[in-house]
Amino acid sequence: MSAFLALVLAVIVAGIVGYALVTFVCNDAAEPEGTSMTPPATTPLTPTPTPMAPSPAAAPVAPVPPAPVEDTVEASDAPAKETKAPAAEDTAPVAAPAEDTPPKAADREGTRPEGLEQARDGGADDLTKIKGVGPKLQGMLNEMGYFHFDQIAAWGPSDVTWVDQNLKGFKGRVSRDAWVDQARTLASGQETEFSSRASKGRAQ
Repeated sequence: MSAFLALVLAVIVAGIVGYALVTFVCNDAAEPEGTSMTPPATTPLTPTPTPMAPSPAAAPVAPVPPAPVEDTVEASDAPAKETKAPAAEDTAPVAAPAEDTPPKAADREGTRPEGLEQARDGGADDLTKIKGVGPKLQGMLNEMGYFHFDQIAAWGPSDVTWVDQNLKGFKGRVSRDAWVDQARTLASGQETEFSSRASKGRAQ
């Protein structure tokens, strides 16, 4: 009996070993070359942290220096000086020049100078000593009431205008020959260049 059991056990063991060998050989033939039975290692998935953008640093605020006192005082004084009332000469209307205004009729005609009815005591002056006055003009002046140098010397512009306009045939002679200036010299007792020559001519 023991021999029989030993034989049976040997057969069973041989069958198990043979089955194991067949199974191993079949598995090797089915798998491709270079593959191994060990499962591939799996890499653990770890969440990648998302980098956060750095917050911008606040720009440094530059300190504002205090304004100097002298500058502010001058600046406040400046407008006061500029806002002064303009001078009267800037705002006052400029009067038109006298020569631009047309002369009045009285100015164009002049004013008759005051005359005398007759010569003063001592007689009339020799008006022919005035350059431009001959015997005829002297007679015309006497008729108008002018006998003396001081009368002619006192004539103003309006008087000269009237006499110039009323010397018939000799208009403009008073102003043209400067009778007033000559009469002033002669009325003061002096001689003019013309009167000196005239006196010498008469003396000869």
